[in-house]
Amino acid sequence: MFVRCDRPVVFRSLRENGPALLVPAAWIVAAATVLGVVSTRALLVAHVVMSALLVAFVAASWRDMATGVLRAWKVVIVAGTPVTLAGVGGFLALGAPAIPPDALLAASLYGWALLPAAGFAYTGRRVEAGARIYDVGVACCVAGAVGVALAPSATWTAVALAVVGVGQTAGILDAALRY
Repeated sequence: MFVRCDRPVVFRSLRENGPALLVPAAWIVAAATVLGVVSTRALLVAHVVMSALLVAFVAASWRDMATGVLRAWKVVIVAGTPVTLAGVGGFLALGAPAIPPDALLAASLYGWALLPAAGFAYTGRRVEAGARIYDVGVACCVAGAVGVALAPSATWTAVALAVVGVGQTAGILDAALRY
């Protein structure tokens, strides 16, 4: 028995729903790395994969994201790609005495904690349904970033990353389910 796979439909479904899975997965892996459950090498691999996925996603969705709220998210993704690549550079520079990896890793972490806040703020002002969810997303992004900066331990850093992840996941799930 053969199952027909309509590639355009499958690809569209992945583009529309994939971020709702990848966003929480990214923050879970980041928090798990902080806690020592996941290796930094695994997080490096995740950054490389995410960089490729971001480029593929925005390239495949370029025309669909030409106006309105989707255009704002295209800007977030385009700005986020070098932010993710900064993380790759930071991981590759670990142990290299001439290159300070902390600045690159911080740019990646804070960039992805805060760039979506701008997208959520924009989205929340332009939609009628679900605007509060996007406001919560902004608050979680900012609170989580501040929490990471002030965290006295790895556990509290992971908690702050979870706050970012919950806020971003709520926003992306709302968008995937509602629109």
